[in-house]
Amino acid sequence: MGTLLGHIVPGLALVILGLWHTINTISAYHLRDSKNFVSRFWHPLNSPFSKLKHLELLLILSFSIFSIFVQVMDYPSFHFAFKLNNYEHVAMFLHLAIFAGFALCAELTHSSEILSGVSGVLATSVFGQELFLLHYHSTDHIGLEGHYHWLLQLIVFASLMASLFTTTTPSSFPSSLVLAVSVMFQGFWFINMGFMLWFPQFVPRGCIPAVAKMPSDSMHGAVICQTHKADMRARAVANMQFSWILAGIMIFTACVCLRFARSLRPRGQSTEYEQLQSKVSDVSVAIAGFKQTSS
Repeated sequence: MGTLLGHIVPGLALVILGLWHTINTISAYHLRDSKNFVSRFWHPLNSPFSKLKHLELLLILSFSIFSIFVQVMDYPSFHFAFKLNNYEHVAMFLHLAIFAGFALCAELTHSSEILSGVSGVLATSVFGQELFLLHYHSTDHIGLEGHYHWLLQLIVFASLMASLFTTTTPSSFPSSLVLAVSVMFQGFWFINMGFMLWFPQFVPRGCIPAVAKMPSDSMHGAVICQTHKADMRARAVANMQFSWILAGIMIFTACVCLRFARSLRPRGQSTEYEQLQSKVSDVSVAIAGFKQTSS
């Protein structure tokens, strides 16, 4: 995955998945009142074609299997080679394939409600393994690339905690929303890493694109900063990008929440509003009758 394409493709996939989950989670919460909301780790596609209902799971499973094949065949050379860092990426996609495969089988056997807790555990294991393999990566990312990967671990940790809490408390809307938003954040951060570390025109000032390999081939960096000042400046830029991307996602999420809150009124609120309107109309009728009697 140490290429521009290796970051852009999975990044786009995570962004689309995160957007899909964010919109569906907010929509489900506003269509039901808070007492009836139940979190989902995947969302069916409502379309006239019933075969497309499980499109999300099929795409996740297909993408995972394809990514495993690409890593095993060592893209772009496409020859079988045992590279430890490639197989670490395979382990991440394997857990994703296990989750998607299990959720699809549970849905096809009409046992998804009974096994919803198991789906949650498997989804949590995806983020757990991702965080574990990022933290204990056989290839130690140094310098600026290491800093970008450290910030990525913060996002994955948020996904792990949100997934764990969503599994144990499926009626929690905040945890479900944080999970969807964090997946989208991972995608945008992958894309940002791809451009900032692997696209020469976006490399920070004072740094150059290079690969510095140690004799053990265990440490490398996609970008080398020529001075300590340039390195500190590049890290500060990465921190600001982290905040800017998160701010943009929060603005989008808030706008979607406001949009659904305005167009879709919760049932409980609607009932209370109608009762209040009924009481007001009754009082108005009583006052009008009293005036007529007095006159």
